Amino acid sequence: MPKQEEPVTASPAPWSRGRRLMLSLPIFVILMALLVTISGLTTVPWNNEPTGQTFATLSPDTAVTFANPDGIRLDARGDYQVSERYVTMSVARDGSLVAQADGRDPAPRPASAAGQEIQDIRVLVREPVGAAGGRPGVVFMHGAGYGSCDDSFGDVARDLASAGFVTAVLDKPVWSTTDLDRDYPASAKAYDLVIDYLRSLPGVDAGQVGIYATSESTWISGYLLADDPDVAFQVLLSPMVYSPRHALGFFVSQDFALVGAHDGYQSIVRRVFSIDSGMLGFANFDISVLDPATYAIPTFIAYGSKDVMTAQVEGAEAMVTEAQRAGNRNMTIRSYPIANHVLRLGDEAQSDTPFADRYVDDLIDWAVGTTHGLTQTSERVAGATIYQSIAVPTGLRPNRAGTIYGLALHALMILSLLAAAVTGLVALGRWIWRTARRRSAPALGYAHGFGGMLLTVTLATLAALVVFGAGLGQVVMGVVHLAWGAAPAEDPGVMQWSWPFIEVVCTAVVWAWSRVIARLIEVSIGRGVLRWPPSRGAIAGIVTGREPVIAATRLGRALFWITSFAMFSVLLVFAFWGLFVY
Repeated sequence: MPKQEEPVTASPAPWSRGRRLMLSLPIFVILMALLVTISGLTTVPWNNEPTGQTFATLSPDTAVTFANPDGIRLDARGDYQVSERYVTMSVARDGSLVAQADGRDPAPRPASAAGQEIQDIRVLVREPVGAAGGRPGVVFMHGAGYGSCDDSFGDVARDLASAGFVTAVLDKPVWSTTDLDRDYPASAKAYDLVIDYLRSLPGVDAGQVGIYATSESTWISGYLLADDPDVAFQVLLSPMVYSPRHALGFFVSQDFALVGAHDGYQSIVRRVFSIDSGMLGFANFDISVLDPATYAIPTFIAYGSKDVMTAQVEGAEAMVTEAQRAGNRNMTIRSYPIANHVLRLGDEAQSDTPFADRYVDDLIDWAVGTTHGLTQTSERVAGATIYQSIAVPTGLRPNRAGTIYGLALHALMILSLLAAAVTGLVALGRWIWRTARRRSAPALGYAHGFGGMLLTVTLATLAALVVFGAGLGQVVMGVVHLAWGAAPAEDPGVMQWSWPFIEVVCTAVVWAWSRVIARLIEVSIGRGVLRWPPSRGAIAGIVTGREPVIAATRLGRALFWITSFAMFSVLLVFAFWGLFVY
């Protein structure tokens, strides 16, 4: 019996453009709806519309004066020469003093201290030469960063010492912590050790030792005053007042607007500051800071009109309210024009920037009069009108579900991008190897134009990712320069046009994906794969590469699917940050 020949399957006729379009459009709508839904579900409600709040001062004159009926001699800046000496304290993470020695070098530690986390903290003590005994003292508390006793507060500590105060500046107590997990209770105990040291000095009035806290340390001063209610007074320089979640959320959101960033970048701020930091081991984000005990002692508060980091109007109102609840009426607020977050004039990135004109004299006059128990005669609130552009986002709450989803999504994107990069390098190596040996068989064997489609979609998606990173990076640098006191750039540049550009590119990428999926469906139907049951030999033809849908080689198919997954995960990350709703 003669052998029958296999029937020859004619190649299916290609689809018309209209048919492909009719399939691509619903796929595009479905993909866009998915991404828009994700952006909508991850949206964090937040009203950051301009409010233009003001806190009226009672006088433009910031000078601090006191009634002095008995004619007590009041020291002023420059009345005394200043001597300097060092003390080194070995402080354990629990706040206990392990060892102490005069000089820069630490004392030998006892054997019982082995195994404890200890920091050798140098303390620079400045004293007025020739001043009579019973002098008041001031301990300085650091803001953010890693300041030391040698590079922090030098001018103001020396000026206070020249006015008769014994001042102490210490290395910032940090141990092994970072800015994210700083141990505020332990830091408070370390500062209190220095307060106790000043109290123990024979020339210091133990009942007149106060603190000078700036920025981040105003979150620590509350712990300190809870541990040590005998602190005599406090100077709060640009106090943060609210919890880090709310205070930093305000600062970043306001500054994103000031530097000229596109409104879409605000969606990033909202999502970042709704993170559930507790589940990540960072407990400081939601510390309780508004407590009457924190403002129960005489307090001098100083703001600069160019400070773009603090909510000055709501902050001042909150502090006054807490002080009144504590029965304290000794609150003095000063606002200095042109001064930045640390009450300096100009860009803090430059060295030796001076303080606002009268700030140091006002501070010293207030501290001298307060420690003498005199009655203040100048206005309690004075200087430039206090202004605040937007409201503090006190409605922000940790979002655990959003945090888990965001972390998982970003981890998935990074891993898939790495897998795509590795697979791509393998493919490149195989192509080089085959080319060097003049092999005729293709390295990847893409069919039906899928190789070109993959390359186009990949390059467009990565370009959008690069522009997104560049735009966000410029926003962050603009905020940093603004916080240092520099003026925002006249032309926002990439931080303004990058967001709509990425939106256009991502929309085009989604359309390209809809065309790719439609092409997959078209070819699969032609190959008999999308039938039930599938055409005889259709699956085998795809697996072996005889009749490929995507590529004739396993490596080509693997590269296509891995890269496709990675590029789509980038779109999902964009959707998470709100790119498809702003």
